[in-house]
Amino acid sequence: MSILISNLEKRYSRELSAPPVVRIDHLEIQNGEKVAIVGKSGGGKSTFLNLIAGIVTPDAGSIVVKGTDVTRLSEARRDRFRAENIGFVFQTFNLLQGLTAMENVLLAMSFTGKVKSPKSRAKELLTRVGLGNKLQSKPRELSVGEQQRVALARSVANEPHIILADEPTANLDDASTETVMCLLEEFCSEKDRVLILVTHEAEVAKRFPRTLDLKSIQTRAALQN
Repeated sequence: MSILISNLEKRYSRELSAPPVVRIDHLEIQNGEKVAIVGKSGGGKSTFLNLIAGIVTPDAGSIVVKGTDVTRLSEARRDRFRAENIGFVFQTFNLLQGLTAMENVLLAMSFTGKVKSPKSRAKELLTRVGLGNKLQSKPRELSVGEQQRVALARSVANEPHIILADEPTANLDDASTETVMCLLEEFCSEKDRVLILVTHEAEVAKRFPRTLDLKSIQTRAALQN
């Protein structure tokens, strides 16, 4: 098993009577699974990804990733664990504008030291996503679709076990969406990686064998209590 979530709650309000943004009694995600997270805006989907990644901490419960309960790690250890085990793809790319495509991918590898030949790895990944001729281009010189492909290359640079993607196709046209989704599926399948992707797009969600609506999970839990 790759991810095991138990009795998880996250609130942003200090009022105990306020409903949690995320509440999950029990959820298992197996090695190699591809899961789409769907639901209305404000339903806790992005918070859910941030909880798994250890970017935010829960008010209660546990999140066990590869046998490690990330909720029990110090902030420094969570940062290290995330850098080594989790790749993140964002809707807004989060590329550093002053760096080239090559440098953005290299920066991700500098945090862990896992990769023996980072320059070769960065060049290989950017070539795989179709940007072998734009290694020295900065984000402003790239199209929106190309920027997301740089972000995708960056997300797998450290050979992560899990890829978390938060609306990665929201700003893309149909052609770029297809390219990015095919690349995501390819990168995840070849290493038996877990892919958890948040989306509002029905056509994107249809590509996934498993779909979760967090609000439905929380509603079922409330009815059972």
